[in-house]
Amino acid sequence: MSTPPPNPYSQPQYPQQPYPQQQPPYPQQGYAPQPPAGYPHAQPQQYGGGWGAPPPPPKNKGPMIALITVASLAGIFAISWFGNNVVGGGSSGTAFPAAEYELTLPATLLDGEYKLSDDQSAKHQEKLAGTSEANIRDAKAAVGQYLSTSASGVLIVSGMHGRIKNPDEARTKILGGAGKSDGSTIVVPPKDFTPAGSEVTITCQVLTTEQTGGGTNTLPMCAWADANTNVAVGLTTVRISKQSPEEVDLKSMAEATVKIRAEMRKPLG
Repeated sequence: MSTPPPNPYSQPQYPQQPYPQQQPPYPQQGYAPQPPAGYPHAQPQQYGGGWGAPPPPPKNKGPMIALITVASLAGIFAISWFGNNVVGGGSSGTAFPAAEYELTLPATLLDGEYKLSDDQSAKHQEKLAGTSEANIRDAKAAVGQYLSTSASGVLIVSGMHGRIKNPDEARTKILGGAGKSDGSTIVVPPKDFTPAGSEVTITCQVLTTEQTGGGTNTLPMCAWADANTNVAVGLTTVRISKQSPEEVDLKSMAEATVKIRAEMRKPLG
């Protein structure tokens, strides 16, 4: 009587060996294991050992952006005097000063507290092409947005350099134009300051701007003008944006504007 063949399913063909704990779960065949579905392609050691958790979402900048948007700033800080009194050949009388200073948009302002995030000078310069204003010649736009490096804050500088015959008029116009922007209202009227060490008058005011979804934000704004430069400065934080307009410390804002002027205004050549 012949012996039946062994059942291959009832007995292992090889002796059982314990699995060594130090062996990796994937065979080493010259390729690395792929990350789980839904994870970004990256090196296995990213985010610590193994694949770990996905990268954290970016920090929510909603409160900072909500306090005043780039679009509304562009309207509020438009170089308004070119839209108000554009004339063909200018006015007679006092000669225009020589061009001796220009404006720059440095990488940071206020001793590094604010970092340049958006240079809009070229866009605004296109709007100035072919225009002429009775009080200003050879205008070059300088418009930029800065974000705070340590807090939720926004700093906007908007203006020009060129040759300005009447700086007081230029300063008055650029402040008045902000109140004509849709959704903005001048609540605290312009007030003149002469901070220590300043060679020019700094004029400051406070606006309220309509917020998307209802409500308003508080926005302090200062301006300077001299023979070659004319700039409006807006600086606000989440805290300032929620203050009543009358609570804003305009003296401190004027002092900050003097520092910004010193950092932006440079001799030609």
